[in-house]
Amino acid sequence: MTRYSRVLCVPCHSVDAVVDALVAIGPKTAIVDVEPMIAYWDTDQATLDAGLRDFLDAAAGRVPPRCDIVFATNALRRPSSGPTRPGRRIGYVADARKPLTVARFLKLAGPGVVVGDQIATDGVLAWRLGFTFVYYNPGGLELPRGPRLMRALGRPLERPLFRNP
Repeated sequence: MTRYSRVLCVPCHSVDAVVDALVAIGPKTAIVDVEPMIAYWDTDQATLDAGLRDFLDAAAGRVPPRCDIVFATNALRRPSSGPTRPGRRIGYVADARKPLTVARFLKLAGPGVVVGDQIATDGVLAWRLGFTFVYYNPGGLELPRGPRLMRALGRPLERPLFRNP
């Protein structure tokens, strides 16, 4: 897929659905947004560490080990130690500046997937990289003001940037 192409948008409403999408798509790289799927905004260190473990546990045995997983957040928060799993390459990028800064993601192997809850950040990053966008939208969450505003800004971008399955 070429960069800036119209890419696939796959809606998912749970972590299991995200893992199912990764299995079905079979990417070489998955960039996974941290908030709110891994840890809700403004939660503590233990919640972030547990969320990373839980996601990797859900992916274990289902998502092939050839799929590198890179957790990315625009926040400054970092795990207490780098997430690891034997036989799988895992990265973590804090202060990612999605979607404005793509340089740190350009060397990742494709085909790839970006998993996230915001079209304006995660979706546009996927579009810029030519990756599939897995739109994590669990519903029923009380969004903080900033993410609520970003969701409203991103909605008009969905149709021109993505095609749905």
